[in-house]
Amino acid sequence: MELKEIYQTANNYLTKNPKISFEVFPPKDGNFSNLFEQVRYLKKYNPALISLTYGAGGSTRDLSLEILRSFLDLELNVMPHLTCVGTTKELIEHYLIQIENLGIENILALRGDILEGNKIFDFRHANELVEFIYQKTTLSIGVAGYPEGHIESPTMEQDIENLKRKVDAGASAIFTQLFFNNDKFYKYVETVRNAGINLPIIPGIMPVRNVKQLEKMTSLARVDIPKNFSESLEKFPNDVKKIGTEFAIHQCQDLIDNNVYGLHFFTLNNAEQISDILDNILF
Repeated sequence: MELKEIYQTANNYLTKNPKISFEVFPPKDGNFSNLFEQVRYLKKYNPALISLTYGAGGSTRDLSLEILRSFLDLELNVMPHLTCVGTTKELIEHYLIQIENLGIENILALRGDILEGNKIFDFRHANELVEFIYQKTTLSIGVAGYPEGHIESPTMEQDIENLKRKVDAGASAIFTQLFFNNDKFYKYVETVRNAGINLPIIPGIMPVRNVKQLEKMTSLARVDIPKNFSESLEKFPNDVKKIGTEFAIHQCQDLIDNNVYGLHFFTLNNAEQISDILDNILF
């Protein structure tokens, strides 16, 4: 099922029934068993999508295809990621052909992180990749949105301009970066709508499991941490996962009550915490 079918505006808004989706990543050690165990466990929540990340410069391309085949065997609707930094137009086109040959209908198009030593080849920006995919395939294209602005964007206005370029190039839905302040998300949605962008915007949720993980994410992205949340984490360092889970439950419930299109969970290949959250949300 394509993104535009999954996130039907009238359906989701009238029924308050947001679609659930999960992001997972290929195991670096090549051990699939734990990943598949996690995904099988999450399947009970009837996810609209399972998205699979894509290594820098396509470093996990072949591994990703093997995992995608297995997910399809589990009768899951998949959305692989695709980045353009550090690779060529020819390699991207070859990968797209393989994706479509598997019967996959959706893809998440990203620029990708510019790492030290990573060369930029045929595409410099995500909108160029979106346009290429739109012209070469029939895939439904998801793109990234940044409720607090991309870390490289000097202003929110410029960030929205970049988003509009991706939308105009052929995007079908917007999946946001993680955030912890829902008011920032609601303001972002308002700003995006005022810019004339009417695509579904799906909030990205990353439950906190440990402080090191949180510090890493906030160093790579522009993310505000509410004062009461950060104070709780500092005050009870032995209860970080519990605090993170409880915070995510309240965050998700508030988003549901405000009629979001869906909830996109960055699982970090850990189904247990995601399950704890979903089991405590009232749809």
